[in-house]
Amino acid sequence: MTDTKKETKNCGNKSRIMFTYGILQLGSSLISAISLAAIAISLCSLKSESNIFRNCVEEVSMELNSSSAAVRYCNGGN
Repeated sequence: MTDTKKETKNCGNKSRIMFTYGILQLGSSLISAISLAAIAISLCSLKSESNIFRNCVEEVSMELNSSSAAVRYCNGGN
């Protein structure tokens, strides 16, 4: 006679591992989004700084008639 036993597979460990993996994936996506937002904010300040520098060079180059001297002046040179 053959014994027919119902084999039950214990998937408890696998489901916990997959749940943990999902949480880690969401966490890393969140960290990536925050990092991209920080980069975007830093680029905005860089843009305003470059506009100020460009305006300085334009104004000073009119007075000095030399672009290289204007750039040197706006960089803090004499």
